Amino acid sequence: MIRTLLAAGALAAVAAPALAQQYDERPAKLHDAGDPDANFSRRIVEIPMRDGVKLHTVIFVPKGARDAGILLTRTPYNAEELTGHAQSGRLASVLQGYDNAADVIVAGGYIRVVQDVRGKYGSGGSYVMNRPLAGTALNPTKVDHATDTYDTIDWLVKNLPESNGKVGIIGISYDGFTPLMALVNPHPALKVSVPMNPMVDGWRGDDWFHNGAFRQFGLPYIWEQVATRDNKSKWTTSVYDQYDLYMRAGSAGALASSHGLDQIGFYQKITQHPAYDAFWQEQAMDRVLARQPLKVPVMLVHSLWDQEDIYGAMAVYRALKPKDAGNDMVFLTMGPWHHGQGIDNGSSLGAIDWDADTAKQWRHDVLAPFLAHYLKGTPMDVAPVTAFQSGTNQWQKLSRWSQDEGATRLYLKPGMTLGFEAAAGDATAEYVSDPASPVTYEARPIRPQGYDGNPWPTWLADDQRAVSGRPDVLTFTGPVLTEPVTIAGTPMVHLTASTSGTDSDWVVKLIDVDPDEVPEKPAMGGYQLAIAMDIFRGRYRENLAEARPLAANTPLKYSFALPTANHVFAPGHRIMVQVQSSWFPLYDRNPQSFVPNIFFAKPADYVKATQKIVIAGPDASYVSLPMAK
Repeated sequence: MIRTLLAAGALAAVAAPALAQQYDERPAKLHDAGDPDANFSRRIVEIPMRDGVKLHTVIFVPKGARDAGILLTRTPYNAEELTGHAQSGRLASVLQGYDNAADVIVAGGYIRVVQDVRGKYGSGGSYVMNRPLAGTALNPTKVDHATDTYDTIDWLVKNLPESNGKVGIIGISYDGFTPLMALVNPHPALKVSVPMNPMVDGWRGDDWFHNGAFRQFGLPYIWEQVATRDNKSKWTTSVYDQYDLYMRAGSAGALASSHGLDQIGFYQKITQHPAYDAFWQEQAMDRVLARQPLKVPVMLVHSLWDQEDIYGAMAVYRALKPKDAGNDMVFLTMGPWHHGQGIDNGSSLGAIDWDADTAKQWRHDVLAPFLAHYLKGTPMDVAPVTAFQSGTNQWQKLSRWSQDEGATRLYLKPGMTLGFEAAAGDATAEYVSDPASPVTYEARPIRPQGYDGNPWPTWLADDQRAVSGRPDVLTFTGPVLTEPVTIAGTPMVHLTASTSGTDSDWVVKLIDVDPDEVPEKPAMGGYQLAIAMDIFRGRYRENLAEARPLAANTPLKYSFALPTANHVFAPGHRIMVQVQSSWFPLYDRNPQSFVPNIFFAKPADYVKATQKIVIAGPDASYVSLPMAK
């Protein structure tokens, strides 16, 4: 009995360490077998940069790939998350929903590479928003997105034996900014770049400002993007209607401070540079690339109703096209889309139906053959410019896009009318702009910015009747058209206006008004579709780089461009122009009394102002239209 107990005890003593080892049932090192029927392999690599920092990179190689082109995206939005949309062995399912045309990538048999940029998610190093060029006053280090792209491509072509050594780079928004940076001293293996809706100039008309007016909806983005490496610290608010949130805060600076943004380096830079000074000019990518030789074919993708980066692609086109002597290096696509919609369903834009899936058409007919040409060597039939013409809802193949500003003057006239001849005499139209009751950019309640079930992506195509009846919005309407009016280019605002204050914002909208009755779509009767609209902060009238007070009650001239349009105002429709002085809460309110820095305006600084628009005589206000030739 004693021997039995001793034996049992000895057995227990021997088994105890084994049981202890088995208590954690996970293997010391996991070998993930994955799906044995998968049509791809997934590799995770930490690619070293020239300064020793390693960048987290996800690589998908199609099964049996040989002599395959490489398609790279560099992102601050989490490479692991973006490439893990489905638990599937089919690459199409894994990439579906990611923002870079999964259908084209999979059908093309490309090796897919997605990389976290320096300082974000799995990558090492420090993060700087849209890191400027290395070796400049804005970036004293020796690394930037251009060097990181070069080093990444160099590693890929040396370590992926399944590739043909040809690399393309593609991306949207911030991921569209990095393909532009890749054009600076490009790696010889970089054969094509596709910047889609790229961030180019944060002051002139992309994410942070539009002509000096601050886009307050950037504050949550700045916090989440910069505060932590992995975006774990979220911007939170208990207020559903963003109108109430921003009104109660007062100024953009007060709201930012209440949410802790004072500690964020990029936010500090924005508040220190509210004017278009060297900080913005030196990092604007159109200016950067204008100084670079053109070595890599580029397809710039622009959305005509891009609610986030409507300025950038066209600015880069203007900068690069003069270098394209053979008209075979700089390509342009203009689609009837919101930001990034080119990789999604493009059948409609809010209430506007295009009669076909325009995005799918473009990916199949333009993007796929374009990439195949430069990454596989196949022939292509892609025009230098592929432009969607709204109004006729047709794609156009063009040899070049006109960079001229509008020349045909559409005058604002007495009686709240429009015409191509200025009215004689001396007349003004006026309204009172009250910062306590600003004009909204969309109907309330205004939900937080987002893409899932949210009106944010399509607000630029919203029916402008939501505000056209307000007394602080001037609405000028032309007669019913008997002939089509076709515009293709940049409408220019030429406003002669006075304010009783010492600062003012001016918002101008060019609108296509549907007939009063549309039998096939009754809800579209009288719909007011904005074709192009934008805002200008008056303090920069004389000099974009320096704020100056406005002379009160003195008619002054303001000139600024509206976004590019390619549209036909059809017979039976009417042309409309609206003028207002606020666009809230997307843009911060102008106090209408001059203060050194609007970010830090105090409640007492916000005053009502009487705004007068000259609508007759030699100084009558007008919008110059780029009439198609």
